[in-house]
Amino acid sequence: MTAPMRIGCGAGFSSDRLDGAVDLARDGALDALVFECVGERTLAFGHRDRRADPSKGYNPQLEARLRAVWPLTLAGGCTIVTNMGVANPLRAAEVAMALGIEGASVAAVLGDDVTDSIGPDTLLDGGAMTVADVDRTLLGANAYLGSDALLPALESGASLVIGGRLADPSMFLSLLRHRYGWEADDWSLMGAGTLVGHLMECGTQITGGYFADPGHKEVPNLAHVGYPIAEVDADGAVTITKLPEAGGMVTAATVKEQLIYEVHDPSAYLTPDVTADFSQVNIDDRGGDRVLLSGAGGRQRPDTLKVTVAFDGGWLAEGEVSYAGRGAVDRARLAGDIAEERLRKVHGFTEDLRIDLIGVNSLHRHQDYGAPAAETDVRLRVAGRFRDRERADLLLWEVESLLCCGPAGGGGYRGRATPSVVTHDAYLPRGDVPTSVEVFR
Repeated sequence: MTAPMRIGCGAGFSSDRLDGAVDLARDGALDALVFECVGERTLAFGHRDRRADPSKGYNPQLEARLRAVWPLTLAGGCTIVTNMGVANPLRAAEVAMALGIEGASVAAVLGDDVTDSIGPDTLLDGGAMTVADVDRTLLGANAYLGSDALLPALESGASLVIGGRLADPSMFLSLLRHRYGWEADDWSLMGAGTLVGHLMECGTQITGGYFADPGHKEVPNLAHVGYPIAEVDADGAVTITKLPEAGGMVTAATVKEQLIYEVHDPSAYLTPDVTADFSQVNIDDRGGDRVLLSGAGGRQRPDTLKVTVAFDGGWLAEGEVSYAGRGAVDRARLAGDIAEERLRKVHGFTEDLRIDLIGVNSLHRHQDYGAPAAETDVRLRVAGRFRDRERADLLLWEVESLLCCGPAGGGGYRGRATPSVVTHDAYLPRGDVPTSVEVFR
């Protein structure tokens, strides 16, 4: 019998904590450790950063993470797979090697950057518009690479495999294909491996993070929530668990929430590797933070690869003022009306604005949930996205002027204008996205 492959997840997004990954690298007896650190916005910001400085564009936490975990994984014979290369994976590989960690080797997965394949007539968002319709500066475009692109990197024997837009579940699936020799057209196993990746890709969401809801769903020791471990058999069955001493929990409930997370159709979850079917998955809570899953399937993979197309979003301006005490909500609402009237009528703004009352209707602004007008506090936020910094600063000026020209009791003004990005989706035939691997030793 072959021992199950043990894969840990050391990050579920770009700025995830580090100490849980260190714990896994040191105590997890892992075969592989995955850092999933790329989303659409982080990829777009990576392109923005690389345009400003060609030596940047990779995950800012790359060096800190590798210094902390790479010596541990090397000592334990554990492979690291990550998409922390973001918009500059080749430079990220060079930075990793420059750390000078003894015995280290890196395989950079290249080819996801398809910016040169995107033109003004490229269709976006299912044909709803073209690149030209967006009428913004194109920053870059990246295809979601599947496990096929990672296999040569794993076969090189490198202790660190790093890429850019590596599809989240494909990083885990590639490890299983490399370990067990699964064929690309064995759709059942491709679906099972994709289930493993989907469950693990968000890190601590499956061990109690983003699950807790006091009074309804209690999670122990959440301040030290543990990162997940997947024990995967050759037939694709997987047990999700965590380190025994780590905080959080693994139960049927935490697993179910992650199973349906961002899945529009459980019977047709599209990835670069397979059209996965999670609709018949069996979940068996074994107790002791161990949940066994089996029964995932799949069928023919899509003929196209999804592409994230990133654009310069201009400047995002946000100005805020607080109001407290009797009538705070009414005064804050009046202040927002004043700011919008002046921006529209005095300054001629035609851009979309958001006027939010934080604590009342900033997330669901069509509702106010009957917030009391007395004995409360509320924060007004006026925000807009602008092509030039001058108009962004003008919004901030108008909001700050409310401190003397607005209703009574305003205070605590803060304002900022920050660069922003906009992303849209496109699709390319997979044959138009050649990939390669460069190895550093």
